[in-house]
Amino acid sequence: MSLHADARAVLDAWTAPDARQEELRRSYLDHLDAHGDGMWRSCLPGHVTASTAIISADGSRAVLTLHRIHRIWLQTGGHCEPEDATLGAAALREATEESGIRGLTLLPEPVGLDRHAVPCGGGSFHLDVQYAAVAPEDAVLVRDPDESADLGWFPVDDLPEPSDEVCRSLVRAAAEAVGRRLRASARPPSTDPGTR
Repeated sequence: MSLHADARAVLDAWTAPDARQEELRRSYLDHLDAHGDGMWRSCLPGHVTASTAIISADGSRAVLTLHRIHRIWLQTGGHCEPEDATLGAAALREATEESGIRGLTLLPEPVGLDRHAVPCGGGSFHLDVQYAAVAPEDAVLVRDPDESADLGWFPVDDLPEPSDEVCRSLVRAAAEAVGRRLRASARPPSTDPGTR
């Protein structure tokens, strides 16, 4: 399956949490239907990107990177590359490259979408598909100066400034998704014989 087909399948299967996200989901699908190159930065009307809110193993902290150009604290993420087999693989690659954390666990489905204007080759939009990832308990941040001006762990309910509402909203959604995952894994096995 091509990356384009994978992105379309991911978006087709994803249940948006509200009407605004559903509108974005449908517009992303329309974009992919209209643009065979819609995954690549060369697609000037816009292109799909992948970002990730990295959440600590206990669900209390998030990794943010200080963008080198815009000087704002953001989630990890970026453009898809030809070697990315899936949209999730692109999100995981970007998260690993930008945080230096090995062994991240990407949650299987997106937690949100965001469309924003960017100056990629002369006026374009990023159609960002946002994921959540869980860092291993012993995660160590390793900043690559080519990737960010700074990098850090921050409480999910007290993110640094300057940031933006898109980042804060993504961190909230990612922390909730990780929290659900933690609660599900902490449940004791059922003793009801009908559920075994």
